[in-house]
Amino acid sequence: MSWQHAEDPECPVPPGSVELVLLPRAHDIGGFEVRRALPAKERQIVGPFIFFDQMGPGEFLSGKGLDVRPHPHIGLSTVTYLFDGEILHRDSLGSHQPIVPGDVNWMTAGRGIAHSERTDQALRVQGSRLFGIQSWVASPKAAEETAPAFVHHSGASLPTAEDGGFRLRLIAGEAWGLVSPVAVSSPLFYADAILAAGAALPLPDGHEERAAYVLEGEVEVAGDRFETGRMLVFRAGDKLTLRAGPQGARLLLLGGAAMDGPRHLFWNFVSSSRERIEQAKADWQAGRFGKVPGDEKEFIPLPERVTLRAGSRPSEPGQVSDGSPTS
Repeated sequence: MSWQHAEDPECPVPPGSVELVLLPRAHDIGGFEVRRALPAKERQIVGPFIFFDQMGPGEFLSGKGLDVRPHPHIGLSTVTYLFDGEILHRDSLGSHQPIVPGDVNWMTAGRGIAHSERTDQALRVQGSRLFGIQSWVASPKAAEETAPAFVHHSGASLPTAEDGGFRLRLIAGEAWGLVSPVAVSSPLFYADAILAAGAALPLPDGHEERAAYVLEGEVEVAGDRFETGRMLVFRAGDKLTLRAGPQGARLLLLGGAAMDGPRHLFWNFVSSSRERIEQAKADWQAGRFGKVPGDEKEFIPLPERVTLRAGSRPSEPGQVSDGSPTS
């Protein structure tokens, strides 16, 4: 996806069971509304997860579809995971990969990649639906300038667990005794969990930073209830269990080790170096990123007026600068 700034909503004061409750804010990507939970004013990054967008659920009318034109990335991996619909991924490596519910598209930007995300023409004839999550995983310093790469994993290849009324699929990383085949460059976990009414799921305690996004239903944590559309950020070391409400719940759970120093975010670029971001901006403007085969006619231009705004605690690891349009 391509970064477009949106104003942060006012987040409620969290109860005692969590450190923060983040409310996503709505914005538009390619004619489709999404809700962004990370980065937020109160918390920019959880483990290596520096960006978290909920796409839909929504429906495209006949002849319409998702149209995210070619755009660049550096210093991160994009992770696309769907619940409904289909997206066609193309990138400057020549990848041409549709993704359907349960699969994982993991694109590593490294020193630079361009990609587009669209609805295939065949699906536009009668209209289509779309519902999913795209997240960005910031690369550790040692991997920021690696060669770009793209891998696709089918849903059938991902490990699952089922016990006591919950069903869990580990999208990436390690947790709950499971190991995903998706290669990662830093310790993390990312999971999709469906809980029946009253079912309980413990948070994994082997990761320093952890969060849960309530996709559907509501959950209870230490006696406090949280509704759909909340990202709950937990304190390090707390042993907690999430329990589904009377209608059940669906959660995305994520986190990992704190980043190895601050990160700067400008548009679609993430780096530990401001100078590297300036170089990426110049490279995109000069056409030095590769073209996207099959999608060469359009592109998203670099925003004309953007400023880097330091994170709330820039001297601490795991902070990010938010690229925000100036007036």
